[in-house]
Amino acid sequence: MTTTQHPIRSRAMISLLSAQFLSALADNALLFAAIALLQAQFAPNWQIPLLQEFFVLAYIVLAPFVGPFADSYPKGRVMLTANAIKLVGASAMLLGLNPLVSYGLVGLGAAAYSPAKYGILSELVNREQLVKANALMEGSTIVAILLGAVIGGFLASNHLSIALIAVCSCYFAAALMNLLIPKLPAFKPVKTFAPIVLVQHFKQVLNLLIVQPDARLALLGGSVFWGAGATLRLLLVAWVPVALHNTDISLPANLSGVVAIGIAVGAAMAAKFVSLKDVARVLPVGISIGVLIILFAHSTNLYVAIGLLIFIGAAGGFYVVPLNALLQQCGHATVGAGNAVGVQNFFENCSMLLLIGL
Repeated sequence: MTTTQHPIRSRAMISLLSAQFLSALADNALLFAAIALLQAQFAPNWQIPLLQEFFVLAYIVLAPFVGPFADSYPKGRVMLTANAIKLVGASAMLLGLNPLVSYGLVGLGAAAYSPAKYGILSELVNREQLVKANALMEGSTIVAILLGAVIGGFLASNHLSIALIAVCSCYFAAALMNLLIPKLPAFKPVKTFAPIVLVQHFKQVLNLLIVQPDARLALLGGSVFWGAGATLRLLLVAWVPVALHNTDISLPANLSGVVAIGIAVGAAMAAKFVSLKDVARVLPVGISIGVLIILFAHSTNLYVAIGLLIFIGAAGGFYVVPLNALLQQCGHATVGAGNAVGVQNFFENCSMLLLIGL
């Protein structure tokens, strides 16, 4: 089917980026609020990594379903539904439901949200603008991560209830912004949502993508990056007290924000210097991330750590943005961008779950 291409700075893109910013800000603020809530409840330390695992598990379990769902309905409305689910999860945490269960419910909404927010890019802009559109998406996400980590860490340390109310407000505002996204026709509707049929469809999509060299590169390369990134975010919570002798929950939150600044810089550089024709040039930068993380793990000085985290983030942004655009283009031309992002989420979150567990 055909889609309407919009300028990169159109009202549609602005509405999409605003909704993504608010939703991502709430996601990241909620993580630190949930950590603070577990600590206030004197929960065992092993429950903190479980927060991320509950969130990630939703992406894995729902992977066969969220891609077809995103491609079967207008993606702006899919994002609206997903934000409503997130709002329910955050409200449940505010009302006293177990943080692990509540955060897992938010993960259900996030899993449904992801294929729609990335899949719609290839419907809104043309191929030449796709890397730039992804850079804008990542940039808005990174600014949200930065503010979410800092604000969430501060509020969670001082006013936990206010932190949760602020998160709920952000999800509600994001849902309102979703209503401003143009109601584009469904790109590739499925005939049935029977679970067995969708699982078989997911296997077919996975096989179609994995045999394409470009799609395989994007899937595997992105999976390694996000697995390492999720592990780094949790390691910061454990690393700060040991290396810096500081137990304030806001410090690892602020350091997560430092990584986010680096990713924003890297994403901007990717938009300027990388196109879909020369994605291979980002691979050496991806390799450098591992070296930088090793150096960071052995640092004991706050300012050295900040410098290394900025470089880690910049390398990550430069590396992952072109890979995202490459996969969306491959998916848009074959199985549908929503289906492709669903498979991408499955790979990346399996990697995250594995590395967090290790």
